[in-house]
Amino acid sequence: MIVDDVRRLDEHDPLAAFASRFVEPGERDRVVAYLDGNSLGRPPLATRRRLLELVDEQWGGRLIRAWSEGWMELPTTIGDQLASAALGAVPGQTIIADSTTVCLYKALRAAVAMRPDRGEILTDRHNFPTDGYVVDGVAEQLGLTVRRIDSDPASGVTVEQVAAQLSSRTSAVLLSHVAYRSAFIADMAAITEITHDSGALVVWDLCHSVGCIPILLDDHDVDFAVGCTYKYLNAGPGAPAFLYIRAEHQDGFVPAVPGWMGHADPFAMQPTYSPGHGIRRALSGTPPITGLIGVQEGVGLVEEAGIDRIRAKAVALTELVTALVDDWLVPLGAGLGSPRDASVRGGHVTVTHPEAADISRRLIDEGVIIDYRPPDGIRIGLSPLTTSFTRTWAAMEVFRDVLAGER
Repeated sequence: MIVDDVRRLDEHDPLAAFASRFVEPGERDRVVAYLDGNSLGRPPLATRRRLLELVDEQWGGRLIRAWSEGWMELPTTIGDQLASAALGAVPGQTIIADSTTVCLYKALRAAVAMRPDRGEILTDRHNFPTDGYVVDGVAEQLGLTVRRIDSDPASGVTVEQVAAQLSSRTSAVLLSHVAYRSAFIADMAAITEITHDSGALVVWDLCHSVGCIPILLDDHDVDFAVGCTYKYLNAGPGAPAFLYIRAEHQDGFVPAVPGWMGHADPFAMQPTYSPGHGIRRALSGTPPITGLIGVQEGVGLVEEAGIDRIRAKAVALTELVTALVDDWLVPLGAGLGSPRDASVRGGHVTVTHPEAADISRRLIDEGVIIDYRPPDGIRIGLSPLTTSFTRTWAAMEVFRDVLAGER
């Protein structure tokens, strides 16, 4: 492949126009390519406009009256929009609330409470750290045992590994749909099925898949799912996460963090808690309206682009990077830390190198914004709505030159 081939990919890219709908880095930022959208997506121009409108007209003009003019419904209306655009779920099962960590805690506490006669939680040792912390915290609080799968960090957890660890003692399984290090896509359908066959419930972490690959929560009978919105959904730093609770579990969902917004009648100001109806009982405190605006605009772009087209471009971008890693970087001492098979690879590619931490700093200094994951991973995040093929090529040229000592 030559650079002219890459230019033609951009010319025929049906999503190319979306890049112009995001804020561009300023001249002083010297960005060759932003390849860290799998950690923090770029800001949509529409979000800037909406936030100004929020401050000037809704918050500034309507003041507290705005709560009864639409703000109160945003966690569920945006949740339903996200469910339709990216989660494969019908309305009434998804809500925007809290951080990923808090949502994980709520989901896992609810799952183990629904299996009170079982005493074990099953998870992956190589999950994102916060997942492990939540598992350990819940286990300690409730006197449960934790079993950990030793998955291969270069790939991810497999159906066979889960099956080998499931038992009649397993209450809940918490796993990542896409591995944060390698981008390996776990087999959600098969793992959920064998988990149910064992009598346990499943909680899926969707942080590295939502907005990048199609997800079919309803079709796969998933019990609970959680994910952030500031990566491929471009909702902004610290934007609130989402929580999916399958409809059949909602009446039995006991909030681990009961709050007034999850009350059946929040403004009755009753001294005792009475859980609200359906998915709203998963709310705790006051919804963060500024953050919700970012989620709404980011989800709207994914909805407009179409998750299947987004996935197709993600595959094409990661295929390009994988080929250039083999051609340019492997001869210079690097390795591929992600699956070669695009069907089980998410939206980023990890390059391994013994000096990854130093190389990452040098790449960022040269305007190639990536991220480093210990001990030896350099993640190249390829957000389909904001990343072009030619910029990706240019970034990989810089990567090659850095490894060759030419920069």
